[in-house]
Amino acid sequence: MEKWIRANYQPNLPLGKDGKKVTESQAHILLSKNAAKEGMVLLKNDRQVLPLAAGSKVALFGKGTFDYVKGGGGSGDVTVSYIHNLYDGFLMLRDRISVFEETADFYREQVQKQYAQGKVPGMTQEPRLAKELLARAAAYTDTAIISISRFSGEGWDRKVAGDQKREKKSEDDHMVAESEKLFERGDFYLTRAEEAMVKQVKNAFAKVIVVMNVGGMVDTQWFKDDAGISAVLMAWQGGMEGGLAAAELLMGDGNPSGKLADTFAKKLEDYPSTAGFHESDQYVDYTEDIYVGYRYFETIPGAAEKVNYPFGYGLSYTCFDVTGVQVSEKDGMLEASATVCNVGDYPGKEVVQVYFSAPQGKLGKPAKALIGYKKTGLLQPGAQQQVRIRFRAEDMASYDDLGKIRKSAYVLEKGSYVFHIGTSVRDTQKAEYTLELKKDRVVRALKPEMVPTSLKKRMLADGSYEALPQGKANNPDENILKREKLQNMDLCAPAVRARAPFVFFGVKSKKHQLIEVAEGKITLDQFTAQLSDEDLAVMLGGQPNTGVANTFGYGNLPEYGVPNVMTADGPAGLRIWPQCGVHTTAFPCATLLACTWDPEVTQMVGVAGGAEVKENNIAVWLTPAVNIHRSPLCGRNFEYYSEDPFLTGKQAAGMVRGIQSNHVGATVKHFALNDKETNRRGSDSRASERAIREIYLKAFEIIVKEADPWSIMSSYNIINGHRASEDHDLLTDVLRGEWGYEGMVTTDWWNLAEHYKEVKAGNDVKMGLGFPERLLEAKKKGAVSRAEMESCAKRILKLILKVD
Repeated sequence: MEKWIRANYQPNLPLGKDGKKVTESQAHILLSKNAAKEGMVLLKNDRQVLPLAAGSKVALFGKGTFDYVKGGGGSGDVTVSYIHNLYDGFLMLRDRISVFEETADFYREQVQKQYAQGKVPGMTQEPRLAKELLARAAAYTDTAIISISRFSGEGWDRKVAGDQKREKKSEDDHMVAESEKLFERGDFYLTRAEEAMVKQVKNAFAKVIVVMNVGGMVDTQWFKDDAGISAVLMAWQGGMEGGLAAAELLMGDGNPSGKLADTFAKKLEDYPSTAGFHESDQYVDYTEDIYVGYRYFETIPGAAEKVNYPFGYGLSYTCFDVTGVQVSEKDGMLEASATVCNVGDYPGKEVVQVYFSAPQGKLGKPAKALIGYKKTGLLQPGAQQQVRIRFRAEDMASYDDLGKIRKSAYVLEKGSYVFHIGTSVRDTQKAEYTLELKKDRVVRALKPEMVPTSLKKRMLADGSYEALPQGKANNPDENILKREKLQNMDLCAPAVRARAPFVFFGVKSKKHQLIEVAEGKITLDQFTAQLSDEDLAVMLGGQPNTGVANTFGYGNLPEYGVPNVMTADGPAGLRIWPQCGVHTTAFPCATLLACTWDPEVTQMVGVAGGAEVKENNIAVWLTPAVNIHRSPLCGRNFEYYSEDPFLTGKQAAGMVRGIQSNHVGATVKHFALNDKETNRRGSDSRASERAIREIYLKAFEIIVKEADPWSIMSSYNIINGHRASEDHDLLTDVLRGEWGYEGMVTTDWWNLAEHYKEVKAGNDVKMGLGFPERLLEAKKKGAVSRAEMESCAKRILKLILKVD
């Protein structure tokens, strides 16, 4: 097929066999369901209540039975033809289970009534349960299933009790107001109405099962040690088939094998990030430093007792023995191995996790850090599998940002490096082998980047704090050009500032065409040299939508044969607006995919999602999102993977490989430290250079080096006084200089940064539109050069050349 046909002509060309479409195909829907089952986590199963036996009778409670949330809101939403909630799932298994229809009818009616009033899924009120209905349900069965659902979205954060006093700068004030009205103590906790319902059900039923339809960390204290609640399935936001996936697992059609990608503490206040999260709309102080998630709870004195469910935890219907734990050196690498045997009665999978403990030394270290993992295949009862996991000693190095050993260098401090192998951060066995270093070893010497300018102190491994030196403060709004106040842009604005797309039909141009570069007839340098300054300035901004796209395009210089290639949102499926009439597959949220602990699962999802992107004539998918779960309060955690950068990087790298196997681009976002949605365009993320490198950039680094994403999206926020999209340290020195990245960088859409500053920093394209007039004015004043503009243009063109 001729190159760029999809971009130029928007054809209706199905990718499936026999001319069938793959978009929301049965194969992709089945994949979505199976991926959901791989990542759901069984937290509790007292008295082996689960799986339910064939012929069981159950009564369903909680508005979450019908108020099912397939995924979060904003750019992560997906238009689908249907959604299966938990009731639907049981209905599809009705040959083996019976549901008490009266409670189902009650909750269906209550939820539909609230939807008719404008409520969105996950934001409805728990209705009052009548005693008479409860009594009839208890007469029908001794088994109750409670569903709890939660919703969050882009542009707003989750709240805590008493948080109404501060000035609000959320982009979705309506959702903030609805959340504050509905959740008296914040949606981390149950509402009073939910607590009353749970109490009623516990008092009436011998067996109570809870299904949690949530996108991130929530309160687990209410069921952890409550003997009245027998079992809990963390079903997450499982996509369009999440309800069926959960029902099948409850019935034993599959065995839960998910492991937590986050630590679940007893209280919201137990997370060190909670206290300062909403302190100001203007900044966030990352004072906990590298001690995020389990690195905090497993290290800081007194923190371990605050955990209900540790990182990596997850039960199964069967039992596994992990034996033969050992670590050895082989071919310059370290190799951990263990044998996993299924000693229970059900087929199942287990995840072998490898952690290391580094010497505290002068720098201070987490008590444990994840260095490798591997999920077994499906093991039948009595079967076993040997698992081998390889890693480099250099990957255990710490960054010395203050010069305690070697300033601005990754260092392996002298001492003993101990290895722990098991099935969660706490359920491990110590390997006999220990790596002994007699002297400090500098792994890589670098230079200071993104140093703090306002963060005064940071946490140490003993829970105390050390003062931080301050770098030179920067005014992100300093500008040689007259500053224009940026209003909310009209979504049609790119059609005004950029050239309308068109195609030459049989008209020969005397100008070199981009296809000549693709065919090797001329170099990219030769092609770019012929472009005028005006051509370059236009191409460095977003281009008009075509076809079903709604997030604009790249390129679009028709007289030079540069196509206008379209982008589309993710990450839980291809996002196409409902009015287009196209339904796509809604896959599970990223938190669930992280809990699969299996990059092969994310890769399969990426392959399927990427195929839908391509079939709908989109060239670049704006996914995956890999910011760290620093706090449960971030409203966009459902889009992100984990509190751990290693797990995040490995899982998301699988997603990128899968997407790009279709010859469409993945876009890794949001680079970087975009861990809060409130005032995300103006909030300063204040962190130490060590925390930035070891925690907040590490996942991006893994993905760049292992999956080579076509593009990366810079974030809205400020980092230590510099806007991310204008940050030369971040985009040129670290991303390209240290990591060797050769792909394209785009801004996030409608940011508040100055276009010429972005070009100088190495941010190639400004979305959803650019400001060519301001670029040209800045060039005229010497603030940006043609060479810098050409460098950005070449990276855009290199991306377009990769497109089929």
